Amino acid sequence: MKKKVAVVSVAHAEEAARLADLPLEATVALAEVAGAIKDGLLAFASATGLVVMHQMMEAELTQIIGEKHAKIGAPQRVGNWHGNAKGSVVLGGRQVKTERPRGRTTAGTEIELDTWKAFNSADLLNSLVVERMLAGVSTRRHVDVAEPVGKELEAKTKSLSKSAVSRRFVAATTKAMADLMARDLSGLDVAVLMIDGLDVAGSCVVASLVITTDGTKVPVGLWLGDTENKTVVTALLADLVSRGLNTESGLLCVIDGAKALAAGIKKVFGDAALVQRCTLHKRRNVEGHLPKELAAAIDKRLALIFAQPDAAKGLAAAKSLAKELEADHPDAAASLREGLDDMFTVRRLGVGGELAKTLTTTNCIESMISIAKRTTGRVTKWKDGSMKKRWIAAGMLEAERSFRRVRGYKGMPKLVDALHRELASKVTPAVEDTTEEYDQAAA
Repeated sequence: MKKKVAVVSVAHAEEAARLADLPLEATVALAEVAGAIKDGLLAFASATGLVVMHQMMEAELTQIIGEKHAKIGAPQRVGNWHGNAKGSVVLGGRQVKTERPRGRTTAGTEIELDTWKAFNSADLLNSLVVERMLAGVSTRRHVDVAEPVGKELEAKTKSLSKSAVSRRFVAATTKAMADLMARDLSGLDVAVLMIDGLDVAGSCVVASLVITTDGTKVPVGLWLGDTENKTVVTALLADLVSRGLNTESGLLCVIDGAKALAAGIKKVFGDAALVQRCTLHKRRNVEGHLPKELAAAIDKRLALIFAQPDAAKGLAAAKSLAKELEADHPDAAASLREGLDDMFTVRRLGVGGELAKTLTTTNCIESMISIAKRTTGRVTKWKDGSMKKRWIAAGMLEAERSFRRVRGYKGMPKLVDALHRELASKVTPAVEDTTEEYDQAAA
């Protein structure tokens, strides 16, 4: 049930008394927050907010059990006021000590106030801690960047030590990682899966991102290993399947070109998945095998080849270039030929324009990974693998907050139809022999 939000008005003491009977209006006497006014607007707002919160709690308890000084045993009385209890609420990025009104039912059980539960929730402070940590604020500096709440409230604030900040961050990122790894994928209409790895203090974290049929990007998982090997990739993909990733309508998998990724995709998805290798990675790999005076010219030719709308012509041109390089630069030629057919999968499906540019590279997932790397930039000591996964998971979810639909998303229906046709062409229809046909064959 939705609750009405109290309207706040600032009034002098006489006005406050006159307006006391208005049930939906919280009133604040200037005398109650006079000290905070001297400390600035934010401090004044914090002090006012605390006063309003107390009024909201009293109004809620009054609604449940009646007026505070009503006669005990009044008709239909369900409970009684029971003094105050000490506690703390989150205010201005701090835990501020305060009190809350208590109530007990006629059966003797404590009455829980929704207002208190909302303001007392540790989730508010945990979220703030995570945001600050991911923004690069060290555990020592959290007190320094907190919003000003005024001297009076500051005196009631619980200290937020370095270790307390660290504990909150660990708890919040552990939950974030658990939520990410437990996401139900059965409700996602997935057309594209992107996989890429990143190095975190000597360990390889393999991350995955899906793109739905309407162009929405969703981070879905990560797996930790020593290298980007087939075992790690297979475990990651199997986990996605167990969480509901559906490949019955076909799936396009975009990877950086690593053989382990392609092998893992083939093992888990079989013919249901098509592989598109990143054209940018291929260009960089070929360039690395060429002398500087030739690399720029070859890269320019490769860029034009991979942008060729006709997949057959593009593939033929790439093979021709590899043949040219064979004599003087055999390693460059071998690098170009490796997995060459997979460089033109998107074009072969008939996808062009902006969407083709998007899906022929791993830029979407690399952008997410770059944000995750940036959030870990200030970490100097990595304790264990769990810490690495927590930080990367938090970074992935932080990146998701700024996600937009992929460029060229209006072309997604064309890709989906092409994947359906491609998958249907690989399925051999079963032939059901009737008894009559069997008898004729036997004769």
